[in-house]
Amino acid sequence: MMIHFPNETAELRAEIAALAARMIAEDGADYASAKRKAAKQLLGNQKIKGDVLPDNAQIEQEVREYNELFFGDTQPQRLLHLRQLAVQLMEDLERFHPYLVGAVLNGTAGAHSDIHLHLFTDNAKDVAIFLLNKDVQFDVTETLSNRNERIETYSFMYQNEGVHLLLQDQDAIRSGHGKSTERANLGAVKSLINASLTPE
Repeated sequence: MMIHFPNETAELRAEIAALAARMIAEDGADYASAKRKAAKQLLGNQKIKGDVLPDNAQIEQEVREYNELFFGDTQPQRLLHLRQLAVQLMEDLERFHPYLVGAVLNGTAGAHSDIHLHLFTDNAKDVAIFLLNKDVQFDVTETLSNRNERIETYSFMYQNEGVHLLLQDQDAIRSGHGKSTERANLGAVKSLINASLTPE
């Protein structure tokens, strides 16, 4: 059994975060799998103590720094492009109360990032019909929420970019379920775009 002293633990956590960030920025890995792969790469098969793994906030900060260092000339334009597409989608889907989440919102989106929107509707079929009427072919996946409710996600390509619409009922807006996820409505996303286009 390996004992990690506090300073060693913090250093190891930082190493895992930096390596995971590179996998996210370069390969489009998701946070959970990047964290696992990075830990395995650095620690091999030894048992990983929970406090060694960085949280998503630490990894997100590392992704920001990696993007600035290695993609400073391309990443801001890529981010702007995805945010502008998100606005187009949100305007189209306005009746379903769309919110932007994930890397396109927090500013870490890179070459492999998709657009993730949360929609709030009491009838998922309405969204399906809306998409089909616009000739959008989509795939449906299901996940379980923290409250063990089935949540559907509709995924499709839009102007050569991946889009994922996670559907929740309207109570989720009012009751605040999922508030731990940072999200922004259409007006907030437009403000982000305007702020990025305004010279400092």
